[in-house]
Order: sequence, then structure tokens, then C-alpha cells
Amino acid sequence: MTRTRNRPELLLPAGEMASVIAAVQNGADAVYLGGVRFSARQNAKNFDEAALEEAVSYCHARGVKVYQTLNTLIFDGQMPLVRESIRLACRLGIDALIVQDWGVLALARETAPELLLHASTQMTVHTPAGAQMLKEMGASRVVLARELSEQEIREIVQQVEIETEVFVHGALCMSVSGQCYLSGMIGGRSGNRGNCAGTCRLPFSADGKPGHALSLKDLCLAGQVERLAEIGVTSLKVEGRMKRPEYVAAAAAAYSNAAEGEAPDLDTLQAVFSRSGFTNGYFTAQRGREMFGFRQKEDVLAATGSLLKSLENSYRKEKGRIPLSWELELQAGRPARLAGQDGDGFRAEAAGPIPEPARNCPASRESLARSLGKLGGSIFWMQGCRIQLDEGLMLPVSALNDLRRQVCAGIQAQREQKRPHPFREEIPLDALAASRQPSDQAPRLRARFARFSQLSPETLNGLDYYSLPLDEVCGHSAELFPDRNRLLVEPDRVCFGREPEIRARLAELRAEGFSQLLCGNIAHVKLARELGWDAFGGVFLNCSNSLSAAELARLGVRDLTLSFELNRADLIRLAAPVPRGFLGYGRLPLMVFRNCPVRSHFSCRDCSSSRALTDRMGKIFPVICGRKQYAELLNCHPLELSDRLDEFQGMDSCTLYFTVESREQVQAVLERYRSALPPEGEFTRGLYFRNV
Repeated sequence: MTRTRNRPELLLPAGEMASVIAAVQNGADAVYLGGVRFSARQNAKNFDEAALEEAVSYCHARGVKVYQTLNTLIFDGQMPLVRESIRLACRLGIDALIVQDWGVLALARETAPELLLHASTQMTVHTPAGAQMLKEMGASRVVLARELSEQEIREIVQQVEIETEVFVHGALCMSVSGQCYLSGMIGGRSGNRGNCAGTCRLPFSADGKPGHALSLKDLCLAGQVERLAEIGVTSLKVEGRMKRPEYVAAAAAAYSNAAEGEAPDLDTLQAVFSRSGFTNGYFTAQRGREMFGFRQKEDVLAATGSLLKSLENSYRKEKGRIPLSWELELQAGRPARLAGQDGDGFRAEAAGPIPEPARNCPASRESLARSLGKLGGSIFWMQGCRIQLDEGLMLPVSALNDLRRQVCAGIQAQREQKRPHPFREEIPLDALAASRQPSDQAPRLRARFARFSQLSPETLNGLDYYSLPLDEVCGHSAELFPDRNRLLVEPDRVCFGREPEIRARLAELRAEGFSQLLCGNIAHVKLARELGWDAFGGVFLNCSNSLSAAELARLGVRDLTLSFELNRADLIRLAAPVPRGFLGYGRLPLMVFRNCPVRSHFSCRDCSSSRALTDRMGKIFPVICGRKQYAELLNCHPLELSDRLDEFQGMDSCTLYFTVESREQVQAVLERYRSALPPEGEFTRGLYFRNV
């Protein structure tokens, strides 16, 4: 199997060993898989220690890399097991870890300094500053957000010297990765913790009619492989660790062909799995209704038994992947000697019987080369052959075959040997964490406002800090913010293609005396450092453990709002070297979209601020527009803790997260929290009191 050397890496998913084999035998350069813990696809079969060792051995023998996923949010009680997972990855010689959690990144960086770290798409990296920050934190590769256009990918590749990985095929999440809380809040199964229930695939209506307003078609960029290679993308990634091996085989074959300039078999690819066909996603910067689709009966029936059998047959036989060069010596009076060396420098030799004088047909270089080239059923293909041959000799074919098998077995055994990475046992977990004395006071109230119009002197009275979106601050005179020491400026947490604009606005505001930035992604932390702002870590940084808090503090974050996926007990126990806060009120943002589900039914011109989605139970979820750049799905009921704040003693702050409320409603909520009055109307307690 010859391959183009300069093509991007082709990276396939594997939820079981059969999928590993299907990927490798159909052209994958690397596979990614999960252990039994801390994988974003906990419902896949995944790999225990023995299976993981088998997969690594199988892949490394065939020149294929193995990346292990540790791409979930971690709670403090799980961190010792994460450390054990990193130790195991080092022992087995895993080629890289894919991580989401800031604490896991820090732990792996310090304990396994030679193990490569790939920043998961769950880290929401979608700008050059975000990619640069991950590089400075120790990542060797960033898995870019799936919502990027060709131009936005190009800008990151050109501006940051780091490997880039781009999804080219498979399921598209409606929400920007790492920013979806729908499954966790509605179904109690957190997508950020590897247990997504696929809630977005259920019926949601945008116009009152039955529909699937949150379900996108599967991505297919098989026609864009050449352009991605030209851009300089390092790795082309296929989604699908929950899919069957036949899907993996079809995807590997299609994209391997595309990478080699051949026509991919898209008919087979669509038949084995699709949702009403494919979409090119956001690559062409086009967004609209044509991206939406859901799995229907005809999609299921397209994967016929004969098709699946054909795909299964595609990986039942070994296809030679490793180039092998031979050196054969047949000399009179001396034992036959065969040596082989593969493309990676692994070498083996074997000696055979002494060649005999030929009675009829002496051996020729051509006949010997043909025999040595018969490598079918092995991992090798013959790249070259050098033969020293005295005339008039012969060697039985059986003897030559035996020499060939011995050498191949010797080289394969070397390739299968573990190549472990060092692990620093001397670094304990508590050496990487840092904490401060927790407060013995009730948490101070803060407020996040969506609009300037929600403010009044009464609303700001008694607040520790308050925040406003960057566009709202820039849209009003600086004189309207006399008490700037309490104001946190909040850039959009997703800012596709807008980073230069945001950088320029922040520089202007800093010159006007504004100094505190509420950071919704890691790129904001980078901008704060560069422009001289004090960085406050927002809730969407998904800080869920003490190591994450310490890592973010090391980067300059002086205050943290912790993940609302923590329950109350884990929230209070989390140690941090900086003040810790939590969200205590609001219609929690469950998803953030680049392709608005309302816009797919109504034009932006006809849209109003009262748009919403309705689920199959009749519950109404507001959809708010982010200046036509993105949209957010809010929970059907607000989080309410006004009568239970005394149970959060030890936390430094409680943020009231205002979105669709009027000024009057804002004032009423603030009064309720100041007086510890019980909630009004329908509400939720969030996840704070689950599993406590």
C-alpha cells in the first residue's frame, strides 16, 4: 500500500477492536479511542487495559498512531483515577492524549512531559489567540471547533505554529462543542462528562409545526480534502466512536481515496449512515435550513445486509502497509542469509541451509525477488530487493519462504514492542493544586446583564461586581460607567472571525480606564494578558476541579465562576487560589449556535426578540440572538436559589444571570435574593442538589 507522504493525517474513530482493524485496513494513519473512564463517548464499548494494549500493539506494528481520549470535565474525586489513566497511557506508549479539562492538561503536562497533548474540540478553540494560548499551555495540537469556515481555519493555521486537527465527517452537534448543557440540564446526562443523551435529536419546533429544529445533517468534506491539505491542516478527523466497524471502514476508504486524489465512494458512505444526506457544514461560510436533517426510516434501511457484508470483507484480510527492503545472500558453501529492514529502521536477519548446486534450473535474481515479494497476508510490502547470488546455485522455495517468514516475524515483533513514555511518580496531586482560606461569609451578590437597559441605580446597589457584554459597553458613552472598578466587560464567548475587532475594542476601552474582563473562553485570557486587563474567569470556561482552578490562576485569572454542572457539595469542596463563585439565578444558556434554528424558519428581518423552541412536552425554550453572529438557547425555567443561599456558605460570590428579563423583573429578582424570599412561578434548582 503506497501513500502520498505529504497528505494530512487521516484520523478514524474506534469504539471497539473491530473498528480499529477496519480503520487500519482501509487506510487510516491514526485512530482515536477511549478507555473505560473519562471519554466523551462513555456509551461506546471502549477499551479496558488489555484491549487498549492490544490496540496499541496492533496499530504500532502497522505504522498507525493511537490517540486516547481523556476529553471530559473532571471532578476532584476523580482526579486520582485520571492520574492512573495517564500513567497507563505512558506505560503502553500511547501517542497522544486528547484532553478537555484544564486540570487534566496541567496534570498530564507535569507528570508525563514527553506524552503529546491534543486540545479537544471541547475546549472551544476557534480563534488564533485561543490556539496560541493552548500552545503556551503545552498542547502540541488543537482540535478546532467544527463551526469554522475555510477562511477561519486558514487564519489559525497561518498565524499559530501548532498542529491543527479538523473534523471532516460525521455527526455535527447543534451547539458549539464544549458549550452544550442541554443533555445535562434536561436529562441529567452531561455531554461535557461523556454521557450525552442526544437530547437535541428529539423533536423541537421553531414554528409550531412538528420538526427537529436542533438536528443537523452529518458533515461530509470529502470534496474539500485537497483544499484542507493546501491550507496546511495536520489531521483530518472522522467522528463516530459510537458507530459500527462497517461505518469506520467506509469512511476510512472514502477519505483515503480522496486524500490520494481519487473519487471517494460517497454512495456507500451515505448508505452506511446519514441523516437525510450530508452537509458541508460551516466550511463554505454558508448557514441555513439545508444543514438540518434527522435520521429517517429510509436512512436506516439504506444499510443493507449485502452492503454491510461487503464492508466487513474490506478489513478481514491484511493489507501490506509497511515498506520492507530485502538483502539476500546465496553464496557457495555458506548458509543462506536473509536480512530485512522496514521504513522505520527496524531490522531482522535469518540464516538458512547452504545453497546447493542446481541440477536443472539455477536460481535467478528475478525468481528470488518474486518469491520475496509474496508478502500477502502480512503487514509488509516489498519496497526493494538487493541480492548477492553466486551462479549455478539453488535454494528450495520452502527454505526461502521460511527465511522470509522468520524475518517478517522478527521485524513485526519489534514494531509491536511497547515504547513507553516516562511518568513522574514524584509529583503528587496536591503539589499541582493551590487553595486559599474559604470565606466564612454568605456569598456576595453579582449580576450579569444582557442589556444596558436592564440597569438602574437600584439594580446596581449592593452588587459586588456586575457585567455587561462588550458590545453593550461600546454602544454607550464611557461617562455612563463612573464606577468602573465594579464593571466586568464580557466579550462574546464565541467570536468566529471577530477576534481582531474584539482586540481593537478592548484596547480602546482599556485606554478609557476599563480594566476588568470576564473571560468566556481561553482566548479571552490570552487577550487580557496581552492588553493589560484583569482576567475574571467566566462560567463557560467550565472549571470543575481544583487543578483546573490552579491552572487558570497560573495563567492570570484572578477570580473564577465555577461550572454549573457541579453539585453543591463538589462546588463548596473545590479548592482554588482565587475567589470562587457560582451561578445562582437565571435561564441557564443550554446551547450556543452558529446556525440559528429560528433563522432556518424565519429570516433575520422577520425575527423578534420573543422567538423560542418548543419541545415534545410543550415546554418553551427562549432563543436569543447575539447580534446575528450567533444565538443561544435558554432553559425553559429559571434557576432559583433565593431561599437557599445560606447553603452555599464558603463560596465567595453568587452571580444572577439576567438574559430576557425586563428592568422591572431584574429589580424584583434582586429584591428576592437580597431578602432571601422564596422563588415565584416555575423554576429549577439546576444540578446543585443532585447526587448530594
